[in-house]
Amino acid sequence: MGLYVETRIRTEMDTLWERTQDPAHHQRWDLRFSEIDHLPRRPGEPQRFRYAVRVLPFLTVSGTGVSAGESGGADGRRVSVLRFASPHPLSLLAEGSGYWRYVPTPDGIRFLTGYDYRPRWGRFGAVADRWVFRPLMGWATAWSFDRLRLWCEHGVSPARSLAYGVAEPVVRLLAVAGALGPAALLGMPTVVTLALAALAALLFLVPPLPHTPAARRCLRTPPGRPAVPTHAASTATPPAPALLATLERP
Repeated sequence: MGLYVETRIRTEMDTLWERTQDPAHHQRWDLRFSEIDHLPRRPGEPQRFRYAVRVLPFLTVSGTGVSAGESGGADGRRVSVLRFASPHPLSLLAEGSGYWRYVPTPDGIRFLTGYDYRPRWGRFGAVADRWVFRPLMGWATAWSFDRLRLWCEHGVSPARSLAYGVAEPVVRLLAVAGALGPAALLGMPTVVTLALAALAALLFLVPPLPHTPAARRCLRTPPGRPAVPTHAASTATPPAPALLATLERP
């Protein structure tokens, strides 16, 4: 699995399971999807689903997938696995697979994912994925996990946390402009301008407010493994659950 993200959520297992397995809840907090819908199935069959991502206001890329979940013993662990694919020619992601693990601990639930996919578009797609799309997917996964945590722990709805996530950078940017703009217009001494620039830069180093989602709060490599670049993380990700091998491609 090429990407790994982990967070710890202080909530009940059933609450976390419902908000990650129910498509109506899942699409609310996961930045990677605009729509998720379960497809009809017969008893005993894995759950098939359709997903869509709105890339631009007038462009939506869709795909299909299959998923399954199970509980794992007396300690209350659970796992969910999936395979997915998109035939859309504008989708860089051709097909992939992944898992979610739910591990109870004394101070919450370790909620973690590992997933990987095969890009299309040949050489260009491989380069674009390595340097742009894969890091972006890793960031979006981590940001979404923290958004889910805020919902479960503090009752901050996904819509409200998205508003915080948009508003806070805008306010910081306006504060920077407010600090540097007058200095430039009034011709203040260079030392004053540099001091204001340093203070402005610090605004972007200060951690986000507690109810603003932040990817930095999540682990991006498994505990105990050396940190590696996101695009090379496949060597650091634990093996997928055995349940994944039972799923056929969508």
